[in-house]
Amino acid sequence: MSDPQTLEMTRRSILGTGVAGVAVASAPAAALAEAPPSPAAAPPTMKVTLKVNGKAGALDLDTRTTLLDALREHWKLTGTKKGCDHGQCGACTVIVEGRRINSCLTLAVMHDGDEITTIEGLGRPGDLHPMQAAFVQHDGFQCGYCTPGQICSAVSVLQEIRDGIPSHVSGDIVAAPQMTAHEMRERMSGNICRCGAYSNIIDAMQDVAGQQARKGVKA
Repeated sequence: MSDPQTLEMTRRSILGTGVAGVAVASAPAAALAEAPPSPAAAPPTMKVTLKVNGKAGALDLDTRTTLLDALREHWKLTGTKKGCDHGQCGACTVIVEGRRINSCLTLAVMHDGDEITTIEGLGRPGDLHPMQAAFVQHDGFQCGYCTPGQICSAVSVLQEIRDGIPSHVSGDIVAAPQMTAHEMRERMSGNICRCGAYSNIIDAMQDVAGQQARKGVKA
């Protein structure tokens, strides 16, 4: 049988060792708590040249900057709207290299040197683009928040149809798609109007499509 005194000393040794271990472990944490926080590292940036509405400009951007934020915050073109910021509403639609895109879903650094057209580049008061004028004539907007994206998308939709690009509702993907309301509705389905001006938007698009067909010009 173990000596009681030896057993007691062993218990004391264990307790003493545990207390010492706790003190050593807590010392660095206390020291860190008193130390001033280190400054955050600057985010990586990249020089990007964007060609917006016919004008080129160089920016030094955080590589995480979306094209939408670059246009709104750096170019100060606030016509392009930030809606859902998830690519679901279409309010941020712009035209890049002739194609409509959701600018909230793409990074600005991906468009170095690209030709970008925003609602401001389509037309201005006194010199409206035919689609802008048609939206006014057919009351294609109410609150107007989604209208810039709607118009940019509508201009591109007419060009897509003219270029023979089929949609989900095209009956024959080889034949040229027609300028029908059915085609236009399908292609515009990614642009949400919470005011519900959809029928008037289609009227405006059909008006422009008819005028340009008669004149033989592109959107």
